[in-house]
Amino acid sequence: MPPLAREICCELLDQIAHLTGRINAMKKKIDAIAREAETSRRLQKMPGVGPISALPVETFAPPMEQFKRGRDPAAWLGLVPRQASTGGKQKLGKTSKLGQRDIRRLRITGAMAVIRWALRHGSQKNPWLVRLLERKPPMDPASALANKMARGIWAILTRSEDYRGLEIGSAVCSDSAVRTGPPSCEEDMNRMGK
Repeated sequence: MPPLAREICCELLDQIAHLTGRINAMKKKIDAIAREAETSRRLQKMPGVGPISALPVETFAPPMEQFKRGRDPAAWLGLVPRQASTGGKQKLGKTSKLGQRDIRRLRITGAMAVIRWALRHGSQKNPWLVRLLERKPPMDPASALANKMARGIWAILTRSEDYRGLEIGSAVCSDSAVRTGPPSCEEDMNRMGK
């Protein structure tokens, strides 16, 4: 290898090592903040929600009490089908994708982590998800599961209680340090190298 190419490669590797260190330091800060906040701790008990996806809900979402029902925060995120109803005949279209983009992406990413878990390990305790995965490609159930997750987050935050929904894998995540159920979207993305 020519000396110039070797020098450039060494420089790039140094930059990667420096950025990796900064990313790890930021992840530690985010984890510490998420452990301190009660709302984030409660949200992380839901499969598919980790520290990175729980904090934006707490930070950027409006107070959940302003939404009358669980469908409203899902609509605010753009996770509900577009409606074109007339004459008493209801026609549902594709997901509207209007609303808060960043939190919606985090919900979809978390839902995909849960779906990947269910595809690899099976999901006997959630027949709804199993039936949906049998009929549709994984992205469609991810959107439906993200909608369900948004409704669950609304219920958790308005009732000030912990997640108690259906288990997705073998067990629900009981603690952020010890996970026996499906991984959070951040853990799944780390494993994939993103």
